[in-house]
Amino acid sequence: MASALNSPQPPGPLVGRFPIAGLVRRARRIVRLSQQQMARFAKVAPSTIGRVEAGNLAPSLAVFERLLGAAGLFLVVVDQEGRVVLPMDDRDDVQDGAGRRYPSHLDTILDPEQGEWWGDIYGLTRPPETYHRSSADREARRRRSQWEVRVAQHRTAPPPPPVHDYY
Repeated sequence: MASALNSPQPPGPLVGRFPIAGLVRRARRIVRLSQQQMARFAKVAPSTIGRVEAGNLAPSLAVFERLLGAAGLFLVVVDQEGRVVLPMDDRDDVQDGAGRRYPSHLDTILDPEQGEWWGDIYGLTRPPETYHRSSADREARRRRSQWEVRVAQHRTAPPPPPVHDYY
């Protein structure tokens, strides 16, 4: 049994653990196309097919999709269990006041209910959307804000750590 150290590395770039050259060759074989025919369907030069299959060229994602598309194949993203991962919806109505999208790591809440928006306790106007923050982050921001705003009350207290230290 050969060890992983002794096994030859596939030539050229990889998609995950699969060599792009082998995927393109497999796609071409599935539909029984010559390099010339596949190049015509994918709208690339025939030399591009040869260089990709030899492992000498790493195609751009757009070219790789066209090469696979010429064989009726598609790229998908799957998780570790093999389930297809669907993209997040692009919604124009979920943006902040400056027209920026909320960061994708935040779970956006559309039409927040009572208690879901941090501004509720201050009586601030409700936005059409908001997001959950961690409780540690929320408390750190609140402590820092109170220390900065209520100067007379916290004159002798040391400043709380900056909020970014809680991440």
